[in-house]
Amino acid sequence: MNPPRSRSALRLAWPEVVLFDLDDTLFDHTWSCRSGIAYLRRKDRRLAQHSLDELFREYSRLLEAIHPQVVAGALTPDAARLHRFRHLATWGGFEIDGKEAARFSEEYRRRYLRARRPVPGARAVLDRLRGRTTIGVVTNNRAAEQDDKIRAIGLERRLDFLVISEAEGVSKPDPRIFRIALRKARARPEEAVMIGDSWGSDVRGALGAGIRPIWFNRFHRPMPEPLGVPEIDSYTPVGGLTRLLPRSP
Repeated sequence: MNPPRSRSALRLAWPEVVLFDLDDTLFDHTWSCRSGIAYLRRKDRRLAQHSLDELFREYSRLLEAIHPQVVAGALTPDAARLHRFRHLATWGGFEIDGKEAARFSEEYRRRYLRARRPVPGARAVLDRLRGRTTIGVVTNNRAAEQDDKIRAIGLERRLDFLVISEAEGVSKPDPRIFRIALRKARARPEEAVMIGDSWGSDVRGALGAGIRPIWFNRFHRPMPEPLGVPEIDSYTPVGGLTRLLPRSP
C-alpha cells in the first residue's frame, strides 16, 4: 500500500493558475439578455407574437454573428445593437426605422444592466480558490464593458488579473491571448486550467495553447467532439469543480 501523501503534496497538485471566461461563465449574460428581451416583448405586441425562447434564440444568433465586428473594432456596441434589433424585427415579420431601433436598443440596454448578476455559485467558487491558486479571466470584448461587469457583480477583489481582447489586440481562440495570461501568472501551460462555456473559444483555444480545459456546460449542449474534456454544468456544490482542478500526480 502506498503511504498517504502529505498536505503539502496535495497543495502542489493544484494548478498554478485557474483561468475563467467571463460571459456565461462568471457573469450571467444569458440572464441579463433574456431579461432585456422579455421586457421588450411585454412592451411591443409585434414581438409578443413570438415566444420568449424564440426571440432569445434569434437574438443570440444575431449577437454571435455581429459581435465579432465589435471585438475587432469595426462596429461600436451601440451600432451593433441597432443592427441586431433591425434584423430581429425583420425576422419577426415587421420593419423598424433607425429611431425605433434606437428605442429598442436603449430599453433593452437598461434592462440588461439592471439584471446583471454572477452565474449562480461563481462567487463561492472564486472564494474557495483564493489563496490556493492564481485566478485570472480571459475574455473577448471591450475592456470598459468587461471591467464594468466585473465591478457590478462584485468580482474585482476575487480576481488576480484580467486579460481582455481589446486591450491585448488578440482574441480567443488565438493561443496568443492564453500565453499572455500565462505570462501574467508566471505559469507554464501544463500548470494551468481554463474554464469556459464556449467550446470553440475556451475549450479549443485552451487546447491550442497547451492548457487543460474544463467545459462549463450549464445549458447541457451536446459535446461537439469526443475529446474527453471534463465538463460541469453548475458551480454548486463547489466541490464539483474543485475536484477536477488538481493535476494528476
